[in-house]
Amino acid sequence: MELTHVAVGNGNCTVRIDGPESKHTVLLLPGAGDGPDVYDGVCERLHNSDLRTIVPEDITGLDESTIMALLDELKVGWVNLVGSREGAELAWSLAARQFGRFASLVVADRGHPAAPDAAGAVRGSDCPPVELPTTVMVGSPDRRAEADASGRFVYSDFRVVQLDGVTNVPAAAAAELATEIVLRTSPW
Repeated sequence: MELTHVAVGNGNCTVRIDGPESKHTVLLLPGAGDGPDVYDGVCERLHNSDLRTIVPEDITGLDESTIMALLDELKVGWVNLVGSREGAELAWSLAARQFGRFASLVVADRGHPAAPDAAGAVRGSDCPPVELPTTVMVGSPDRRAEADASGRFVYSDFRVVQLDGVTNVPAAAAAELATEIVLRTSPW
């Protein structure tokens, strides 16, 4: 694994880059409070599938512009985008507003920001729909309605995967998450 410090915005971002040199790269955004190691099991499986991975050490302070600067600095073109919880919120926003840079979207435990959650609250009604093949993974049945409602905001292939009893998808369901990512990176 290569740790790289990249100048973005007014600071630096440390990212873990690993896996084979490949035309397919996966950017994995962890939830707030999760370290990049939450994706270790996922990354190992992705590397075995000939995918390169980029994982920020921390998403604190990252936004759309810093992520785009990060990808530019790393000279990465097309990216498959993955996010968990708060990282998923950032991933939705990136996928919706940065057309032509992302090939697919896989998110865990967060529906589209404009979709109402189980309590009926909407986190981001200003977030546009995405035009990418998208998979939403949820670990609890109460998130299923939010995931299903997200389909209205995806103008491409859309899939929901429910993993009952899983509270942190990357940590507790690494094989399932890696499988969904690999499915989204395949051209078939």
